[in-house]
Amino acid sequence: MKLKIPQPISAGIILSYTCSSQCKHCIYYSSPKWKGNWMEEELLIETLEILSDMIKRSSFISFNYGIHFSGGEPFLNFELLLKAVEKAKKLNYTPILVETNAIWCTKEKTVLEKLEALKKAGLDGILISVNPFLLEYVPFKRTELAIRCASQVFSNKVLIYQEIFYYEFKKLNISGTLFLHEYLKRGGYGLYYAELLPVGRACYELSFLFKKYPSEVFFGKNCKTELLNPYHVHIDNYGNYITGFCAGLSLGHISELKSLVKEGMDLKKKPLLHILMQDIKLLYQIAVNEYGYQPLSQGYISKCHLCLDIRKFLVSKNVNFQELSPKEYYQQVI
Repeated sequence: MKLKIPQPISAGIILSYTCSSQCKHCIYYSSPKWKGNWMEEELLIETLEILSDMIKRSSFISFNYGIHFSGGEPFLNFELLLKAVEKAKKLNYTPILVETNAIWCTKEKTVLEKLEALKKAGLDGILISVNPFLLEYVPFKRTELAIRCASQVFSNKVLIYQEIFYYEFKKLNISGTLFLHEYLKRGGYGLYYAELLPVGRACYELSFLFKKYPSEVFFGKNCKTELLNPYHVHIDNYGNYITGFCAGLSLGHISELKSLVKEGMDLKKKPLLHILMQDIKLLYQIAVNEYGYQPLSQGYISKCHLCLDIRKFLVSKNVNFQELSPKEYYQQVI
C-alpha cells in the first residue's frame, strides 16, 4: 500500500537542536545538552534545492509561506545562518524568515550589525519568541533589545510570538529572568489566552497545567491530519522530514521527498506510520502486548502525549522502527 505525501507549502529548517535554553514547552526538546550537531552545508544546500520547486512563495510575512530557519537557536551559529539565508535568496524563496530566542542580544551595536547582515543577505523578517518558559533563561531586556533593533532593521516585518506575553512582562516591569513558579505567583494570566501545544517537553514538564485522561480516551483517534499536513513542515539537521510538529517521527529523508510526493510512501516499509494513520490504539496494543509497556498511572494530557510516551518506550527497548528518528531526540525525553 502506498500513501502519497502532500507537497509541502511552507517549511522550516532546523539548523540544530542545540539551544541556550531548555524551555518546558519545547516541541523539539532543544537544550544545551544536545551536541553541536549543526546541519552540514551540503545537506543544507540539498534541502533548499529540493524544496525550491515546492514551497509556495508570498509577499505576506507568515510561517505558512516560504522558508524559515530555526532550531534550537540558529543564532548560535551565525555563519551557518548567514549562508543559509544567502542560499535561500539565490533560490528566490520569499518570505525568508528566522526565529530566535534573543539570548545573543546583549549589545545594540552587535545586534544591529547581525540583523543588517542578514537583511543584506536576503532575510525578509524575523520572529522573536516571548513566553514565560523562555523567560526562565533569557532576560527580558534582551528580548526588548531584539524587538527594538529588529523593528529598526525590518520595520513591520517583525513577528512577536506571543505578543500577549510581551505586553504582560512589560506591565510586570520585568527586565531580567523569572522562574515559572514566580510568574504564576504574580498572576500568569497570559497562559489563559496564549497558545500552548500539549506536545513535546510540555507533556511532562507542564502536565500540571492540563487535565489528564486514561489512554482509552484517545483510542479511535489517528494522526493522519498531523502527518499529512503540508504547512509548516520541518527538515532537521539530520535530514528528517517532519510534519505536524511530530518531533522524533520522520516520514523519510529529505532526499526522498520528491519520490514521496510523486510516487507515495510504501507503508509496508513504514509500519509505525501505517499504524498511526489508522488508530493510536493499535500502537498502544503493540507496545503493551509485545514489549511490556505500562501506561502512565496519572494519565495523558493529549493524544500526542500518549504517542510520545510509547515511542520513547520503544526506543528504550531498541525496537527498530526507522521512523523513530533522530534517535538522539529520545535521549533528551524524560
